[in-house]
This record gives sequence, structure tokens and C-alpha cells, in this order.
Amino acid sequence: MFQVKGQQMISKSPQKNNLEQPMNAKTLKSPTEMDPGIWSKLPTELLEHILSLLPLKTFLNLRSTCKHFKSLVFSPTFISKHSSDSPFSSFLLLSHPQCYTHFPLYDTILGAWRNLALPFSFLPPCAAQFNLLSSSNGLFCFSLPNSSSFLVCNLLSKSSRVVEFPFFPFAFELLTLVSTPDGYKIFMLCSKFSSSYAFVYDSKVKTWSRYDGFQPLLVDNFHQEGVSFNGCLYFTTPEPSSVVCFDLENGKWERLDTEMPGELTFTRLVSDTDEGKLYLVGGIGRNGISRAMKLWELGNGGNWEEMERLPELMCRKFMSVSYHNYEHVYCFWHNGMICVCCHTWPEILYYKVSRRTWHWIPKSPSLPDKWSCGFRWFVGIDHVNPIADSLNEK
Repeated sequence: MFQVKGQQMISKSPQKNNLEQPMNAKTLKSPTEMDPGIWSKLPTELLEHILSLLPLKTFLNLRSTCKHFKSLVFSPTFISKHSSDSPFSSFLLLSHPQCYTHFPLYDTILGAWRNLALPFSFLPPCAAQFNLLSSSNGLFCFSLPNSSSFLVCNLLSKSSRVVEFPFFPFAFELLTLVSTPDGYKIFMLCSKFSSSYAFVYDSKVKTWSRYDGFQPLLVDNFHQEGVSFNGCLYFTTPEPSSVVCFDLENGKWERLDTEMPGELTFTRLVSDTDEGKLYLVGGIGRNGISRAMKLWELGNGGNWEEMERLPELMCRKFMSVSYHNYEHVYCFWHNGMICVCCHTWPEILYYKVSRRTWHWIPKSPSLPDKWSCGFRWFVGIDHVNPIADSLNEK
């Protein structure tokens, strides 16, 4: 019986004349090894494709062997391979307070609702009840009301980690989960004290840090998460409208030095981290009533450049379902789409950037008609988080 390796034919029969022959420099050492000279001459694209065929956990175990392997987890080949093979590859997840374990999934590639059960059986016993709060690059953050803690989990690797509150009782706002190359961070504001504070959990050191907060953010903005962009979290403030950012490394706040568009009734931010772009979604009107909704992009000169205006009929529908109560409006980025949502409506209004067109994602057929408020959309796995194998408790 023979096995072919490159140009060598290796015998597996017990013949001495084959087994006892001396090995030269050009002969493979074993049937399972490959000449390093072959690997070193492979084109980068081919090497990435070969490694992308490995199971996710196997590849993640190889990251410690060299910096190049560690960086490959962000390569387009690896991301597209593991995204397309996963049943939870590119989806939007709809959450509602009346349903703790069933989350309708919308496949943004197929453009259809899918009847898939999320694999929550791996969660620890303390996660018998949970509330989904935030998501980032395949990671999901839940609150565990019965244990005064958060739970961060990865559906691809079926791993999780419990993160205890920094103190109890702990009231928080604007919780944002941020995936990083070497872990993740959880940001939130807490107004328990006379002045608000920002708390950040760093998974790399497994500790909480406390920083000064930014009081105006707690007013009329509690549904909008921070927008991750260039190592900071960006927020919009109420009237007068402005943009502030929080540096996740040093905990410092800074107000963006840019002139905001006029006659704004509400503002929301969206970021495309792959292309390095920051967008502004805003209502235009007077006396708190929006008559139009526009989209801007932050230009190289630090000014907001108008991109699109929502068509009138679509604008009327969105403003009617939000009841002009803009605190329920929130936005996020997913697979080239700027999604505009409302807690009072089970549909998504989205703008396809590449086509410069507006569309609606229809209501899930599995939702009861009596559900009228509390809808919350989350981004599914649109690319792989590099710490998928490190969440399990040690």
C-alpha cells in the first residue's frame, strides 16, 4: 500500500529494503510531514486558503506559532470561508422581552427569514434566564439577572465566560460590547453616584476600570450603543447636537470638532470599520417633528457631507411607526448596510451603500401580531472573532 506525498512515493509495507533506506535531504521525514521548502514557496493567497479549510478551533490553536498565522484570522479568505460555511454566517437576530430563548433570524445573504435554533445548550447553569444586550463580531453579551453578572458567549466555538458586575446593585446605560484583536471590552455608563462614571471591562486582564463619565449622554439616548471607530466609542449628544468619543485605552473623552447639519431632530452614528468610514443618520425638521431623514458621511476635512435623503413615502412610514419618539430609534452597520431600527416596530429600514438604495426588511412571520413594542435587532456573525477559543472559564 502506498501513499503519495509531493513527488515521493512512500511504502507502508514492512519491506526492509524500503524502511531501512537512508533518508536524504530531499526525502520527506514522515508521511505526515511536508518539506518546509514547499510551504515557504506557497503564494500567500494559497496558504490562506489552505489554512481556512481547517476547523475554526484547530486554526485558532495555531495562532501562537507565529505572528503571520495570528494575523490570518482577519484575512478575507479566512473570514469568508468560515462565514459561508456556518449556518449562522451572516444574519440579523431579533430579540423581544416576551421571548427569552427564541430569536428569529434574518439571513442577509439569502434575503429571507430562517428557522434555525441557536445553540444555547452549552451555556452554564447560571444562564437559565438571560437578556441579550449587545453583540460584536460573533460575540454576544447577555445580562444574568439571577447572578448579578454578564455572560459573553461565542456561538461558533460554543464557548462562554461569566463577567461579574463591578459592584451590586449596578445600574448601567449604553452598554456596548467591543471586539478587539486580542479579546473584547465591555463599556457602560453608571449614574449611581452624584456624577456619572464610565466602566470598562477588559477581557485581556479580566478587570474593570472606572473613568469619568459624560453626563449629557444619559439624556434621551439610552437605546443607542456606542459606535466603535478607530479605537474609540463615538456617541451623539442631545441638543445642541454634537459628537463625542471615548478612548477605550486611556478613558478620556473628547468632543469632535465638526459642525453638525442644521435643523436636526435626532442623530445616530454608524461606522464601517473595514473601510474606515463614519456615518451620521439624522431627522430634519422643527419643534421636535421630523419632516425628512438624511444620511451624511464624515469627510476627510472633518465635515459632514450629505449622501442621501430617505424617499418621502418611506420617511412617512418610519416616522409614523416611531410616533416621533426618537429615543426609540437606533442604528447599526451590517454587511454594507446602514440599518435604521425602532423599538416599536419589527421591521428594519436599511440603506445599501454600494447600490445607494433604501429598502425594508419585512416582519418575521413567526412574530405574534400582539407584540407591539420592545423589538431589538442584533448583528450576527459577519466575521470571525479571533478569541473564539478563549471564552471558556479556566
